[in-house]
Amino acid sequence: MLLSSVEFILSSTITMKTENKMSWEYRDYFSRLVQFLDEIYEIASKARGKCFDPKPYPEIEMANDLASLVEGFIKLPGIAERIRELSKIVSREKVAFKIAEEIVYGRFGHLSEEKAADLAIRTALAILTEGVTAAVYSEGIAKVAIKTNMDGSRYLAIYLAGPIRSAGGTETALTPVIADFVRQLLKLDRYKPTREEIERFIEELRLYEREIGRFQYSVSDEQLRLALEHLPVEVTGTPSDPVEVSSYRNLPRIETNRVRGGALRVVNDGIVGRAAKVLAVVEDLGIRGWEWLKEIKEIEKSKETPGFMEEVPAGRPILCFPSRKGGFRLRYGRSRNTGLAAVGIHPLTMITLQNFLAGGTQLKIETPGKSGIVMPVDYIEPPIVKLRDGSVIRVSYENIDLVRRECEKILFLGDILISFGDFLYNNKTLLPSGYTEEFWCEDLKKIILEDFNGDLEKAALTAGISPSLLKSYMDDPFNNKPGIQEAILLSKCLKVPLHPSYTYFWSSISSESLKKLRAWLLNSNIQVKGGLITRVRGVLSVEIKEILEEICIPHKIIEGSIYIEGYDAHAFAISLGFDNPQVEILPNLSTLENLSKISGLIIRDKAPSFIGARVGRPEKAKEREMKPPVHVLFPVGLSGGSQRDLMKAYEKGTIRVDLVSRICPNCQTITFKRICLACNSETILRLICPKCGRSVDEEDCPVCKVKARSFCPQIISTRDLIDEACQRIGFTPEHIKGVRGLTNKTRTPEPIEKGILRAKYNLSVYKDGTIRFDATNAPLTHFKPSEIGVSIEKLKELGYTHDYLGNPLGNPEQICELKVQDVIIPWKSVEYLMATANFVDELLQKLYGLQPFYKISKPQDLIGTLIIGLAPHTCAGVIGRIIGFTRLNVCFAHPFWHSAKRRDCDGDEDSIILALDAFLNFSREYLPDQIGGIMDSPLFVIRTIMPEEVQRQAHEFDVADKYPIAFYRETFRNKSARELINLIDIVKHRFDSEARLQGFMFTIPTSNIEAGNRESIYKTLKRMTDKLNAQLGLAEKIKAVDVQVVAEIVLNTHFIRDISGNLRAFATQSFRCKRCNKRFRRVPLKGVCPECGGELTLTVHRGTIEKYLEDAWRLVKKYGMSEYYAQRLTLIREEIDSLFESGKSVKQFNLSEFLGEN
Repeated sequence: MLLSSVEFILSSTITMKTENKMSWEYRDYFSRLVQFLDEIYEIASKARGKCFDPKPYPEIEMANDLASLVEGFIKLPGIAERIRELSKIVSREKVAFKIAEEIVYGRFGHLSEEKAADLAIRTALAILTEGVTAAVYSEGIAKVAIKTNMDGSRYLAIYLAGPIRSAGGTETALTPVIADFVRQLLKLDRYKPTREEIERFIEELRLYEREIGRFQYSVSDEQLRLALEHLPVEVTGTPSDPVEVSSYRNLPRIETNRVRGGALRVVNDGIVGRAAKVLAVVEDLGIRGWEWLKEIKEIEKSKETPGFMEEVPAGRPILCFPSRKGGFRLRYGRSRNTGLAAVGIHPLTMITLQNFLAGGTQLKIETPGKSGIVMPVDYIEPPIVKLRDGSVIRVSYENIDLVRRECEKILFLGDILISFGDFLYNNKTLLPSGYTEEFWCEDLKKIILEDFNGDLEKAALTAGISPSLLKSYMDDPFNNKPGIQEAILLSKCLKVPLHPSYTYFWSSISSESLKKLRAWLLNSNIQVKGGLITRVRGVLSVEIKEILEEICIPHKIIEGSIYIEGYDAHAFAISLGFDNPQVEILPNLSTLENLSKISGLIIRDKAPSFIGARVGRPEKAKEREMKPPVHVLFPVGLSGGSQRDLMKAYEKGTIRVDLVSRICPNCQTITFKRICLACNSETILRLICPKCGRSVDEEDCPVCKVKARSFCPQIISTRDLIDEACQRIGFTPEHIKGVRGLTNKTRTPEPIEKGILRAKYNLSVYKDGTIRFDATNAPLTHFKPSEIGVSIEKLKELGYTHDYLGNPLGNPEQICELKVQDVIIPWKSVEYLMATANFVDELLQKLYGLQPFYKISKPQDLIGTLIIGLAPHTCAGVIGRIIGFTRLNVCFAHPFWHSAKRRDCDGDEDSIILALDAFLNFSREYLPDQIGGIMDSPLFVIRTIMPEEVQRQAHEFDVADKYPIAFYRETFRNKSARELINLIDIVKHRFDSEARLQGFMFTIPTSNIEAGNRESIYKTLKRMTDKLNAQLGLAEKIKAVDVQVVAEIVLNTHFIRDISGNLRAFATQSFRCKRCNKRFRRVPLKGVCPECGGELTLTVHRGTIEKYLEDAWRLVKKYGMSEYYAQRLTLIREEIDSLFESGKSVKQFNLSEFLGEN
């Protein structure tokens, strides 16, 4: 049930939105973007008007807002205006549900129940996905039907197909929620599944995992059963793969025995996998009837194995076991390069972890989300390590070379910086905060406010320090830290906890260990200078050494003694009550309580929460290429050889390929070109019956009664075609790589001239005619001019006249706030984009007869250039402007820009396209004619970004300059992040002001967004054996990891699974023609390819099966694994040997020999 009725959507509790507000600075910024874009569009229009392309106009449509995107895809007149009306007063989620209600109730025309339900669900989903994932609501929802329960009642069923996955996890999960809403509007009953239907779904899902592929989340049968019993609508689908269930077949309400990938993914990765996120949305909307999601959430909490450890590929190390001490300490906050799933670690942590992590590398984490990329933040804690000589040191830039050479054990990995916004978006419970500089600063402010009525001078006098010094601690707690004496004075006099710089990991030891450590201290030699303890020298014992390592205090081992020196010596001695030896440690008190008692200071828990993590995908910055790479979308059939080379076909003179059939209305010439070569008239499409070959005027052949098509086999003179194109361009390449055959609906090819120029500049075309570069998404809200390789003068031209604090820009080290559609691209992309710009310029000149546009000769010429950002699962690109370069393999952009593409920064990469290349060369006519074919294509482009219309994740992005003391204290009370939403400044709190676009802040500074390692060692190690050795070698060094367990997980989830899967694939493999690449389930009787006479080959070879077998054996032997693993590998080896006869020569008997006849 919904809250009272569907009228909750416009209830009086909704806060009315004000009209969009925008500063003059941003009005000018957007105006310049649109003006530049219009200029590009005009040039593309002139070029397209020459009729060399499928359409005489640019085919990318402009979208001003979400409403126009939705209407453009849904094709429902009037809906855009209604969306705009509702968007002024309610949130986007409520707009989606209200529009669905109005469609059902006939506001946009009378429809049948099924048709209304279908259109309502598609439209609501389009609104929820910001209108950029057309494949979701056009192809992801196959149909909506009203069916009958066993008791005769009617219910709603939604049929899902593969492209539904591109909606994104949360929106995918909301599809059944929308369907349930529509079901209630239509007054239909709930879906009442039978036991057989539930068990069929579970069996089908497990079959999919075994035979086809894994899901994002690993969910239990118990969770699935709970979800399927409670879902109020039937989630079913069309068959997606040629694999059939073996039991629960031929059920009356399930039309297929094959697996239904779309439905499986919605339930597994959506409803169950993202139960917490879905629950947050339905609670925000006030929708009832989905409370059972809480049960799924509780089952998830009780899982023994966290998600990031369920599957560990070889070469990608586990860095910290779940919540294991010594791993990554959780630190709340956001730096200018983190948030939107990206997390921060110290640059020295990257190096200490043997360069497995680099800026942009994906990290699979325990909480709050599944994963995030790592970004360097050097104002958080670095690692602490033990060297081979037994010394324990804090890693610093001064000693990092020593750490590289001598590190024996990593006792503490350092901090992991995670924003409040990430906990909020994932609807996760907050973990207790560690005691950090910013926490201490808020404690100090609170004490001065409450105990001294905010009188700074009085507080300073009480503590015996200068007011200016005290103020500096509060103004900048990262760069102005009190010395050890000042820290103790502040703690004793003001009752503020001891500063975290002088607090150790005391909670890692017991009170008994604390007692032993104190006894050791009291019996040690203490050196005092000027009232400061400068050295503690005590007897070396194994037990004391282990305790010191547990609390992570730096110390040295010299000639049988333990030395603690510098400020650590004083902090250590005072914390252990060296000056109060008569005060005893009590066993009934906790370690921290005892410390506070014996020291007379308040000592907080420095590290109550650790986050488990493992390395995920490496960072990426690489040109997009089809496989194999292609210069031009022109078919060459078998004449181009394995390289599909048009120049090879040129030697043969002619080729016979399927191409679009067009006819000149003037002279009746038939051609595949848009312009008739005989009379220069524009040609039109010709429909042909594929059976009888006659030209027809209708969609169906009147004679054969089959559907006509607009292409047919044609004999093309490659020699004439290429000669003409090369003459026009003035260049003849050595190779022009085409495609074997076109897959678009009309078989429309690209002009050969484009392929010649791409070959000249060594560029590769994508399926839609564009040239792309892929890079890992990374967030950025602020930058320094020195970090992005651009002069201050150029930045001023681009509108960056002041830094983020409002000071005039004049220093390359000043920090500027990034504008929402400005992008910093990787240096790796620069050469490729310059080549693309030169290609476009020459294309304009040589093919279209226009003036060049880009005129680029050096990297700096790219500054200010417009690009289109596009995510693979969407159909709408976002305009961006290049303002700089980064040496990391990432694409830095504002969180709103990534979010407008429906992306976060959890490790995925998106593509960038030069704007003029897209408008000039993209065509819908080139897109494959198959389900999902329109995905990853810029059908629309979003000109300007409005914060209200990007993903909800960006709405919950935190933009505060600090977290208040109330937040830190509430983290110890097991509170959900959603309960503290009003304590932290987040984007959606600013929707009614100019600050929704600017004035963002960050809580933790970082010196350089490019610091640390820039390329993961995973990419540089080529052999799997080397990657495995590096992975396990690192695991042996990390205290928070059990290498034996890692080895077993790698063996189980990678090696054995891969070997067994390849064995199964070998037994069921297909055969491939070496010449035309056609595949056969069985070897044809001829023994050769019946299509072209080519030689046949296997698709799975022995080497593929055995490639990990030796590595698997080494793991079993080196780590002394149980006999089970040795026996299992022995059985696998025997099975392989039996298949291939161990390579022995086997005598072939004739029949008489076999029967034993003489």
